[in-house]
Amino acid sequence: MPQKPVYKSDAVIVGAGAAGLCAALALAAAQKRVTVLTQTPIGGDCASKWAQGGIAAAVAGDDSTASHAGDTIKAAAGTASRHVVDLLTSAAPQAVRMLERMGVAFEKEGDDYALSREACHSARRVLKAAAGDGFGRELMRALIAAVLAEKNITIVPHAVAQKLLKRGDAVTGVETQDAVYVAHAVLLATGGIGGLYAVTTNPAGAVGRGLALAARAGAQLSDLEFVQFHPTALDIGEDPAPLATEALRGEGAYLVNSRGQRFVDELLPRDAVSRAIFAEMKRGQKVYLDCRHIDVARFPALNAAAARGGYDAARDLIPVTPAVHYHMGGIATDTHGRSSLSGLWAAGEVAATGLHGANRLASNSLMEAVIMGGRAAEDMAQRIPDMPPRLLSQSEAGMAAHDMVDIRHEMRQMMSADVGVLRNEKDLARAARDFAAIETAAQAIDAATADVALVSRMIATAALLRTESRGAHARSDYPGEQTAWQRRSFYTLLQLEAALTPEKETEPEKETEKVA
Repeated sequence: MPQKPVYKSDAVIVGAGAAGLCAALALAAAQKRVTVLTQTPIGGDCASKWAQGGIAAAVAGDDSTASHAGDTIKAAAGTASRHVVDLLTSAAPQAVRMLERMGVAFEKEGDDYALSREACHSARRVLKAAAGDGFGRELMRALIAAVLAEKNITIVPHAVAQKLLKRGDAVTGVETQDAVYVAHAVLLATGGIGGLYAVTTNPAGAVGRGLALAARAGAQLSDLEFVQFHPTALDIGEDPAPLATEALRGEGAYLVNSRGQRFVDELLPRDAVSRAIFAEMKRGQKVYLDCRHIDVARFPALNAAAARGGYDAARDLIPVTPAVHYHMGGIATDTHGRSSLSGLWAAGEVAATGLHGANRLASNSLMEAVIMGGRAAEDMAQRIPDMPPRLLSQSEAGMAAHDMVDIRHEMRQMMSADVGVLRNEKDLARAARDFAAIETAAQAIDAATADVALVSRMIATAALLRTESRGAHARSDYPGEQTAWQRRSFYTLLQLEAALTPEKETEPEKETEKVA
């Protein structure tokens, strides 16, 4: 097999969503040479681009960052890291001003930002795009324009990261299917895991490969069991499922069952609303979003998706279903984006900073991505020496990949059935064993499928170990919260593998956070 070409830069970023591009811009501003690896052409599908509602920040005169922090803590079901929450909510207004200077077109009412209220927010603090419910598209438009104007940023499209390269305990580069990228600092900004499930609002490529890369390299992971289901994905047969933004319920849209009955407070946390919808569906009821009494002209993405399904949101009830929307878990990082491995940072949905706890507050994800992408870049820039990065041995190169579409489809069904809205020990244990078997079989055939099986197994195992219900993690065999589990979870891959042995202990150990 011929050797792969080797490219050197100061920093390599894997992923080109909001977190990755914000980091690239900050590094370029610090005069660092940055390589951005992206599976699609820049501007292709990513969760940041698909975000509809907006970005949360306390910018109104009658609001405060303390109130924003309090709402975030409340939604997190007792497991958020208070210092992280205070830091990021305090930084949010400044991040909004930075985005506006960059050219993001926010909706305004006169000189003030137009604000909406979403579930669990005690005030109207969600900023939207002038285009309505397409904030992610507007954010990415501005970020991409800024990135393309930077001479210090190189975009490598169609680059699939297969392995983190290490020298000793330090991460020193990334190997893709075609090349090796050596750098002083590596940032993973690869997004979430929604594509592991049969029904999701995430891009199909969001299958947790960044988690797999970090886990195989030995990085500490956190909160893998906490998977958030968005209550209102349009049930119109599309994959991924179109999202009916939370802002609709904030503006007064109702949820009704087949009998036309409202059955839940629409502004409860997402996990509570999702479970209420799931319970109605288990009783044979269909669930609909009723927008007929609100102004849907301000939500073009909803109208377009509804029309594709043959519905008119202004006149018809729109069928909805819970869908995997966001992963609160990920690579454990500190407030500078540092992982437990030297040379490796993470930001965005692939990271677990402790901001979201067991349940993310609506519209906090883009806020976190923008702020943490910048903070990680600032830290990386300080640690990048003024010398070329060292080369690595080429003996680590090479992985073949073949199509395993049927197996991937089967795993998505397994995730939804066994690691979904409502979980139990029997299903979780079976899923973890099945994913382990698939991973073993796929390793010599298809690295991508092996990584999908690995991330699925890790999530199932973390959910098996948390013997309670909290936030987005609900178990029928442990229906209540347990005081001993009021904490975040931290595991390495080796610890998760050890947990599946017959002598596994499911009682929580004392929390230890070993992030650098």
